[in-house]
Amino acid sequence: MQRSALHGAGLGFRRDHLVALEQQVPDCIDFFEIAPENWIGADPVSAKRLQAFTERYPFVCHGLSLSLGGLTPLNTELLIELKQFMQLHRIPLYTEHLSWCSDHGQLYDLLPIPFTEAAIQHTVARIRQTQDMLGQQIGIENASFYLQAPINEMDEATFINAVLTEADCLLHLDVNNVYVNSVNHAYDPYEFLRKLPKERVVYLHMAGHYQQEENLLIDTHGAPVIDPVWALLDFTYQQFGVFPTLLERDYHIPPLEELLPEVQHIASLQRKHAV
Repeated sequence: MQRSALHGAGLGFRRDHLVALEQQVPDCIDFFEIAPENWIGADPVSAKRLQAFTERYPFVCHGLSLSLGGLTPLNTELLIELKQFMQLHRIPLYTEHLSWCSDHGQLYDLLPIPFTEAAIQHTVARIRQTQDMLGQQIGIENASFYLQAPINEMDEATFINAVLTEADCLLHLDVNNVYVNSVNHAYDPYEFLRKLPKERVVYLHMAGHYQQEENLLIDTHGAPVIDPVWALLDFTYQQFGVFPTLLERDYHIPPLEELLPEVQHIASLQRKHAV
């Protein structure tokens, strides 16, 4: 298979599936996503096994630890390593969460940024610095969150739009996160999506979550996608058009063949809305 531009339905690239993928990549998988932190500095054997895929399939990098909204200095050493990694594997796109995850060390959680003008300016400056160092636009992912910040000056959609515009970056739209936040914070997910700028969307995420209480969903990426999230993806394609869409599964990872029906369902919805 020859590499091509990002399109279609994708799957997160996990070591759990490496042997199965080396035997055969299913036809329904059009692209992969990796967390660069898990592969930068990998041993030579692992790096070679990864390169066997990046030479043949489109990949994107989705970061976990840059902490775009954090208060500690941006990790420029990571960005230097990231740029080298992306050049080596010819990966054209990097995305990160619109959140913070560090305070003199990694907190190993993605925490919400207050929806304030000061937070916009702070986060935008860090995104611009990231884009300057990488020499390209990045995508930011709308993050799930469980507690509201003590002081919010605007709603989430207004905050996201302001960051996108002022940083001139792209939107990595996580459909499951929209649904999770809509339940946790009692808003209409369809109305939320209507407020987002489709011209900045670069690709989409789909994932499962855990229902801890009736009105509390936890974004675990550890279960199958549920019907209301599929319906929201269908609406997203109807509203925005068809974008490359990736299935995330980070916990309780089943054998590869058990994830394929969900990847195939993404592809079927894409065909439904193809122009």
